Amino acid sequence: MSDIIVTGGAGFIGSNFLHYLKEVTDQKIIVLDNLTYAADLRFVPATPQFEFVWCDITNENHVDHIFKKYKPKKVFHFAAESHVDNSIKNYRPFLESNVVGTINLLNASLSIDIEKFHHISTDEVYGSLELDDDNIFTEETPYDPRNPYSASKAAADHYVKTWHNTYGLPYIITNCSNNYGKHQHIEKLIPKVIYRAMKGEVTYMYGGGHQIRDWLHVWDHASAVWTLEEQGILNDNFNIGGDCELSNMTVTKMILDIMDKSHDLVGVSEGRPGQDLRYGMSFAKLEERTGWRPNVEFRTGLEETVDWYLKQC
Repeated sequence: MSDIIVTGGAGFIGSNFLHYLKEVTDQKIIVLDNLTYAADLRFVPATPQFEFVWCDITNENHVDHIFKKYKPKKVFHFAAESHVDNSIKNYRPFLESNVVGTINLLNASLSIDIEKFHHISTDEVYGSLELDDDNIFTEETPYDPRNPYSASKAAADHYVKTWHNTYGLPYIITNCSNNYGKHQHIEKLIPKVIYRAMKGEVTYMYGGGHQIRDWLHVWDHASAVWTLEEQGILNDNFNIGGDCELSNMTVTKMILDIMDKSHDLVGVSEGRPGQDLRYGMSFAKLEERTGWRPNVEFRTGLEETVDWYLKQC
């Protein structure tokens, strides 16, 4: 018997959550991951508290076997295909992992009377804001996904809520804004800029990089998830935001400044299909219920992130 299963624990956000857990609890953690290109087993803490089990969540029989073996009390579900560009080229891995994989986990959780299923989702399910919108995303914002990735996450959110409404599954859904920090794959903006700048290569920005994102340090994300756990909150959904709206171009130039590199390493490319203009996330509900607020100042977090990637080379 195990206390907790964490899916996607060798990926970016999941592995940071594991390192956060190492500091705040001594509960036994079973880490599930199928080690695709965006995961790295080295990111899983190498202590007896964490037991790694290879698992493809799209395989229903394998998921059922693991849950019957370990009988977790709680599940924190981070595993997902997450790169929008890849979803536009081929939707199927996103359908299989994010939707079918989530359903497999929900059914396995029901079979052992799980105490909580915490589903990690994204602000992208809400679609896009205009640059001058006064109202930002809240938990009441209608879903309006604009690409296959966000559609798959929106569908997964609905399945989690439906499994509660239909079968009584205890759940939490959290929708987070753009995470940044260590362990993120080079396909994402911040590590891509860092690695290309190190080699003196230009990073080309979709449509000039004017898209605005709300930036959330991955450690703050982990603390928000665990705050909900510590306070025993169930059967609700919460937005987790960083209170830091900045354009992709602004963030890119900040990275180049930190690295003492020329802004000439920024280029412009055409926009892509399904490109969201702006995300803005209200976490007022979470703050009111729990007192949580983001703690990492963006410039500080960005400098630490750049330093971590530079040390990997």
